[in-house]
Amino acid sequence: MNNIDFEADDDLFNLDDIDSLFGEGDGLLGLRHHDDVLAADLTGFGFGDNGGGDGDAGTARRSSNNDDGSPKLVVSKPNGTRIYRSSRAGETVGIKLLNQNIDHQQAGENLSQMNFNLSLNELLEHEETISKLLPPEVNKRQVIEVGFFNGTPALYFKWENGITCEEWLDKVRSQQQTQSTQQEAKLTVRLRAAVSIAKTLTQFHQRRVVYNSLSLDNIVLTPFEGNYLATFIDLSDAVICSDEQTFDDRKGVDLMNLGIVLNQLFRTDGGGEDATFANAGRREGGGELTSSSRRVSTNSGGDVPSNIGNLRKRGKQLTPGDGLPLYLRAMVSTLIGAGGQENASQMRYESANAVFEDLSVMATQATNSSDRRNNFFKQIEVDHEVVLHSRLKFPKDFFYGRQVQMSMLMHQLQSATMLGDQPLMALIAGYPGTGKSTLVNQIKKPLADKNGFLIEGKFDKMSARPDEVLASALDSFFANISVFEAGENAYMSMRWRIIDIGPGVSCLYDSIPSLEKFMDVGTVVDRPERRMMADDLLDQRLKYMYCKLISAISCRSQPLVLVLDDLQWADKMTLSVIRMLMTDPDIHHFLLLGCYRENEVNESHMLSTNLNDIREQGINVMTIKVGAIERESANALISDTMCLPPNLCRPLSNAVHRKTGGVIMFILRLLASLNEEGLIWYSINLRQWMFDLQKIERKEMSEDVVKHMTEHMSRLPVQIQLGLKLCACLGPTFEAMILEKARKNADIGDDFLSSCVEDGYLLTEGGSSYKWSHDQVQQAAYELIPLQKREKIHLLIGSRLLLGLPSSEMDRFIFHVADNMNKGANLLDNLEQKHEVAELNLRAGEKLLQHQSYHSAVKYLMAGISLLGDNSWEVNYHLSLRLYDAASEALYVVADYSTLAALAEKPLRYAQCFEDKLITYSNLVRAMSSSGKTDECINTCVSVLSELGEPIPTTINQQIYFEEVAKVQEALIGRSRQDLLSLPVMTDINKLTAMRFLNHMLLVTYASNPALNPIVVFRMVRLTVAYGVCNIAAIAFSCYGAWLASGLNEDYGAAFTMGRVASDLMTKMGSVEMLPRVHAVVYGMINIYKEPWQASLCKHSEAFDAGLHNGDMEYAFSNIAFYHTLALFGCGSNLLESNQSLHKHIQRGLQYKQEGMVKTMTVLKQMTYDLMGIKKNAYDNHFGGLNEDTVIELTLQKKLTAYTRMMYQKIKYVKYMCGDMDAAAKHYDLKEELYANCAGQATIGRTALVLIASFIDGLIGLYFARKHRDDEAKWTSVAETSIALVSKWAKSCSWNFANKLSLLEAEYFFLKDDERAYSCYKASIKQAREHKFNHEEGLAHEKLATYLLHKNRHDEALQHFQNAKKCYAIWHATFLVQRVDKAIAVLSPLCGGSR
Repeated sequence: MNNIDFEADDDLFNLDDIDSLFGEGDGLLGLRHHDDVLAADLTGFGFGDNGGGDGDAGTARRSSNNDDGSPKLVVSKPNGTRIYRSSRAGETVGIKLLNQNIDHQQAGENLSQMNFNLSLNELLEHEETISKLLPPEVNKRQVIEVGFFNGTPALYFKWENGITCEEWLDKVRSQQQTQSTQQEAKLTVRLRAAVSIAKTLTQFHQRRVVYNSLSLDNIVLTPFEGNYLATFIDLSDAVICSDEQTFDDRKGVDLMNLGIVLNQLFRTDGGGEDATFANAGRREGGGELTSSSRRVSTNSGGDVPSNIGNLRKRGKQLTPGDGLPLYLRAMVSTLIGAGGQENASQMRYESANAVFEDLSVMATQATNSSDRRNNFFKQIEVDHEVVLHSRLKFPKDFFYGRQVQMSMLMHQLQSATMLGDQPLMALIAGYPGTGKSTLVNQIKKPLADKNGFLIEGKFDKMSARPDEVLASALDSFFANISVFEAGENAYMSMRWRIIDIGPGVSCLYDSIPSLEKFMDVGTVVDRPERRMMADDLLDQRLKYMYCKLISAISCRSQPLVLVLDDLQWADKMTLSVIRMLMTDPDIHHFLLLGCYRENEVNESHMLSTNLNDIREQGINVMTIKVGAIERESANALISDTMCLPPNLCRPLSNAVHRKTGGVIMFILRLLASLNEEGLIWYSINLRQWMFDLQKIERKEMSEDVVKHMTEHMSRLPVQIQLGLKLCACLGPTFEAMILEKARKNADIGDDFLSSCVEDGYLLTEGGSSYKWSHDQVQQAAYELIPLQKREKIHLLIGSRLLLGLPSSEMDRFIFHVADNMNKGANLLDNLEQKHEVAELNLRAGEKLLQHQSYHSAVKYLMAGISLLGDNSWEVNYHLSLRLYDAASEALYVVADYSTLAALAEKPLRYAQCFEDKLITYSNLVRAMSSSGKTDECINTCVSVLSELGEPIPTTINQQIYFEEVAKVQEALIGRSRQDLLSLPVMTDINKLTAMRFLNHMLLVTYASNPALNPIVVFRMVRLTVAYGVCNIAAIAFSCYGAWLASGLNEDYGAAFTMGRVASDLMTKMGSVEMLPRVHAVVYGMINIYKEPWQASLCKHSEAFDAGLHNGDMEYAFSNIAFYHTLALFGCGSNLLESNQSLHKHIQRGLQYKQEGMVKTMTVLKQMTYDLMGIKKNAYDNHFGGLNEDTVIELTLQKKLTAYTRMMYQKIKYVKYMCGDMDAAAKHYDLKEELYANCAGQATIGRTALVLIASFIDGLIGLYFARKHRDDEAKWTSVAETSIALVSKWAKSCSWNFANKLSLLEAEYFFLKDDERAYSCYKASIKQAREHKFNHEEGLAHEKLATYLLHKNRHDEALQHFQNAKKCYAIWHATFLVQRVDKAIAVLSPLCGGSR
């Protein structure tokens, strides 16, 4: 703090301004010139005249221009002191002479008063002693020696370049009045001079030197590096104290005089009050206040005159610091000693260095016009409210300390806005009230400077609806955004990005109403999910749409920061959305800031487990710890609040910090309570804040901020306490109307809400809406209610709201009513009243289901059920049924399957008819399916279907199977594709319900009971033909088509027709939610026999996007797995690009917890590593570090047949392509063994992987058949079976299979030594090239090269090996390239071109 740096380009502090105060040749300019030029140039300004010092307002000045170089008289004072300027050894010196003709009686009186009896020579020698004892770095007059001048004792000293502070001030005033300078500019110019004066006095005091005669005319100011140097020029009254005690006793005079100097310096009017204070400071009873002794050591004290703060001018009370900013006024009045007995604060300056520090603080802030604290230093008067009520007003948006935390936060913001390649997350952890939210608020301005958006949400401990927080935050964002705020281009750009999400975004309109207005949707959007209370896809779709919406809002030009406060109270759904946001590869330029109370979050907390999930997926989560603020930061806060210099309020801030532990909220509440108790008050007399330090120190208080606030509130008027209690029961936010209804006739005062806002308890949210300033304030108000009376007051409030609200407003305030009634429900003893409250909970739960807030809906619905009583099914059947049905829907969506299973018992037992059980059954079997209880699920579905008149056999033998086949074929005889599409819409409720339960069975039987699966499909088809079509019928026809294409039938034409029926029917019925399921079957199991595989890729990709939009994550990822399987095995897509795409989709799968499909794609990713020759283990992240062999053992143990089969197929394919034929044969045998142990596999549709596996089986068989070993017959049979299958497929779709059939035939002719092999190889190469199967073209080249080697046609073989290498290189199969390279290296020397 010793050097205050001012910006050179600051218009208030540039060097031109400084020079203008000195005039041409003054200051810096004068220092660069020769002394003679300096003297001549500055004489007119009094620089040369008084630069030597010892002048005052009454100084007589004259200049003697002697050309012979003799000494010139430049100062002549009324007391006889004269100053000459002369040259000595080429240096300008000053010569000081005292008046020898002073009246001896007067001199004696003066000397007696100063306790000195010295001769004139001794006086001069004293000044010399002081000057030489002080180090050179102290800014004081440099005495050369004491000698004689014309026979008279004289003091020789170095001439000081500058002008006295008094003259400088006159020039400043004159210049500022001429230029009409603003008040703040006037002060800041003077501030630099004040800092330099305090600094020089500090230098004196650090050497225990009391200056004693500090005044404007004893200070010379010299500009230096944009600031000033203040030099004390008259040392005759200075005293060097021998010890600290003596110094402490005497320094008060200097501090008082410093206050007088500062008061004169900062007064901008130039009026006579300056002189008044100066005279008061220098004399009391006619005597000067300059010094009491002229010796080096003295025992005299430095008492301050008692009348200094009690002066009047023209009948008006004069207060030191009048007209100055509050900050300076407090400093000046404290230094001068004003206040008398009112200064119970014991505010005082203990040292000049403390004054220097406080002036430096003001100077530092004053140089930064953008600093918010700059406003505090400019404030001259407090507002009327403060004067009238003596009420503290805390700085808005205050922020103190936290530099490290702020740096970390800004780093994250910078990374998110500038790089933005992935979502970023920072967590701010700390104890309650430590300023976590305040830290977050600091990013608002820098974010706005980057044209970014901020979305804020806050969870609340006392809220029953945490899953509405995110939707509410987004709703507020879209409600407040405007074209003006965002800019027209940005506004429209965001709308287009949201439109690009697709129609699925409409599912958010219920929970985010303002989004619909933002999108300017002119017509009512039909949302299928409104047709039923809940749906098994809605929860996943909602989460996905939140991610897509965030992705659409944020972009490079408009980065987004989402702030979620109090995450320790977040619900499972929101935490799941956070996890998905942070792992979404499509979200860029996005930063999520979460605040939580670390004392309420342990390792088992739901927040911790979700954060661990995020970190396990490779996302770096920055944690910023926020603790108590330091003493200096607390002091700065109190300094700004009370407009007091830091050193004056430090005793108070130390006490406050000690009592609060530095918790920022505790500090604020303590200051407010001290203010209200009168221990901090505004002094009208002194016009500054004061405090009673002793009483504050003695005050006992709770160490907990909530308890402290409660204790403070308990001392408020009874009416205010009652109002606070009522507001606390109304929740974190409420409207004035609700409070009116709740209080009814109770007196809480007419201005209750406005006074609570003024006192900082409440905040206004616009209009008549209010919210608590902090959840701990609400908690403190709630603690006012005795524990034993809380239920009663809640019940009272709930009853008043229930009876007082008009029916038209009940839906709007249903949660206020239900929350209070629920908290007081234990006091209800009347069954009718309990059912009335249960009805309220049903109403609240249904509203939340409509808004898709399922977790909150569960709370209200279960609360309603708890109020029904044991005989509710008899007393209030309709209410019971509605509550149980709604609760079972909500419980299924939130995946609380155990609670659902227990809940289902009563409706299944007490429902009056089977139809009333169907909703419970539907939710129950879906829960069984999702939780892996497949047998229970199938049995329950079979039972329900029997009740509906559709019995399903559970034990399937050959006879039953063919009987069911015959029935379905009979139903379809003679029905064309058009006939099926022309079927009427199904209207029979029982049959529609049967179709729904059959649909529940489809996926379960596919995975766990393959023999039963086609029976279910057949029944669905028969019901559709007999009773009409519904949206599920598309699934039925697609599955039937897959069965037709399976190994038992191989009727590819009929299968293709059924696939078209399914797609067309889906379009006709508008069943977009069925698209992922229909596409998975049609393009994954049917069209692979009829259409080019490349055409199916885009369909699977389309189904993936549709599944994400619809929330059908299971089939979305089934489609993307089909896509990658077909791309890699069938189409030969670039392995590197496929690897990158797989990585992205695996991350997305983890995001939505689709572990099954993630593992499938992991197998495919390992395949890309193997073929590219990369030694990586793709299973490491998803199988706990296991290798491939161990993973297979694990799948066998867990009987994951489909997964084991896929791994065998993959390994067999890779081993064959890499030339490890023994390993390929081994995995063929393992696959066959697995097939033999899995009955019913032939009834299930085949995928492209199965077809490619059959093709590879044939190639493996032909390879080993050529070995002519004992097992030749076995392998020949394998090959012939493969050729027969591929031949059938080639007839159905030559595009996909012609090249494969040609290659198999070529290898077969090679086995038989048939010359037709060559032409078949060439045909395979040509067909693969034309059909874009680059990988199989390479394989055909390699096989032809091997055949040619067998024929000793080395040159041709080499050419085909080289062609194979090119194809493999395009495929990016580096391992195959290296393998072929070895063959080329061996073969090249044997070829004609090499010899």
